[in-house]
Amino acid sequence: MGRRWGFLIGLVGAVWLLGSGRGGQQPPETAAQRCFCQVSGYLDDCTCDVETIDRFNNYRLFPRLQKLLESDYFRYYKVNLKRPCPFWNDINQCGRRDCAVKPCQSDEVPDGIKSASYKYSEVANNLIEECEQAERLGAVDESLSEETQKAVLQWTKHDDSSDSFCEADDIQSPDAEYVDLLLNPERYTGYKGPDAWKIWNVIYEENCFKPQTIKRPLNPLASSQGKSEENTFYSWLEGLCVEKRAFYRLISGLHASINVHLSARYLLQETWLEKKWGHNITEFQQRFDGILTEGEGPRRLKNLYFLYLIELRALSKVVPFFERPDFQLFTGNKVQDAENKMLLLEILHEIKSFPLHFDENSFFAGDKKEANKLKEDFRLHFRNISRIMDCVGCFKCRLWGKLQIQGLGTALKILFSEKLIANMPESGPSYEFHLTRQEIVSLFNAFGRISTSVKELENFRNLLQNIH
Repeated sequence: MGRRWGFLIGLVGAVWLLGSGRGGQQPPETAAQRCFCQVSGYLDDCTCDVETIDRFNNYRLFPRLQKLLESDYFRYYKVNLKRPCPFWNDINQCGRRDCAVKPCQSDEVPDGIKSASYKYSEVANNLIEECEQAERLGAVDESLSEETQKAVLQWTKHDDSSDSFCEADDIQSPDAEYVDLLLNPERYTGYKGPDAWKIWNVIYEENCFKPQTIKRPLNPLASSQGKSEENTFYSWLEGLCVEKRAFYRLISGLHASINVHLSARYLLQETWLEKKWGHNITEFQQRFDGILTEGEGPRRLKNLYFLYLIELRALSKVVPFFERPDFQLFTGNKVQDAENKMLLLEILHEIKSFPLHFDENSFFAGDKKEANKLKEDFRLHFRNISRIMDCVGCFKCRLWGKLQIQGLGTALKILFSEKLIANMPESGPSYEFHLTRQEIVSLFNAFGRISTSVKELENFRNLLQNIH
């Protein structure tokens, strides 16, 4: 009898423990787990893991990079926000104040930035300025010295070469204006809905090597899809060559990064006196929660890390360009310019020390003829995306879209110019491989945006830790 009572009491106790969650039952998932549990470990097509990137970025790179981007050389970006959309006419311009961009007055931009796009030694720089002036006139003036005529032809050959991944703005246009990026930060503007979806839809559907028969998951402009269509999409993606798969993941990663920025700098409260910007947890969950996005959100975050690795690799490869003694981050302030170059080189050497860089040698490595055609398709698709940025109806979104696309395009240009970088002269201008000030500013600011996204993911992870 005593044994029976003992058994019953033990059974009741076990049931009570199970019911109270103390008998080994798993606690419910937190919101952080739903967003981030799949965003860990090794990345596809890479030998690097998410945790290594987090530690490297958040504690070794991010603080110094932000300091560099606050300097005059990197905060002023010249852009033409008035270029017409080349693809359709019915653009609905965003009328919200937060969509507006405030351009700089002429006296706000340092003279050194306005007078030259970069600075080498005095002799070399005079030659460059002569070349640029002659090129703007559209012909090689026979009255120029033989050396300058030769340089102009080399310069034109460079500009017409097939290494450009973006259709850059004509910064000599009267419509091109300097913008202070610190006074026009990337954040939530309220630009959303069909107009914004249309931009991303054209990018994904017409420029990511995807056939129309393959349906993209969670496309807001398409009818609802079943699980089989989602599986078909990822089967198709995994079946692509590594270059085309990487192209899609770069665009997806950029899209994810932009969404992280918008969620982290969201308009939380507005009064007559001030606006309060901060982290919008609900917005972040809607974009990246594994359940709310049917598993798509964590995939997008992993693509963000893939984008980080690509741009990090490009910066590690271009170190020789910036190490040359003639190169300056020229603003006209000698002391500040010298300090900024020192900080720039510190950052680049830190990046070079990263232990698990992406190996781009697998790109375009097959049959030479096929590889060249694939590279050209890759380049033309990306150039087309740069043109789509002129169709964005929110001017602040257009500004940051153009800058980040140009920055990523510059990173791709660097990755595919290894031999040209290796053959650069130690001093003076380099005609075979060259970066304009526009490319330099966009390259570092674009990477700064990705770096900020990685840092913000840590913030969101902490904020979501206790939410179920």
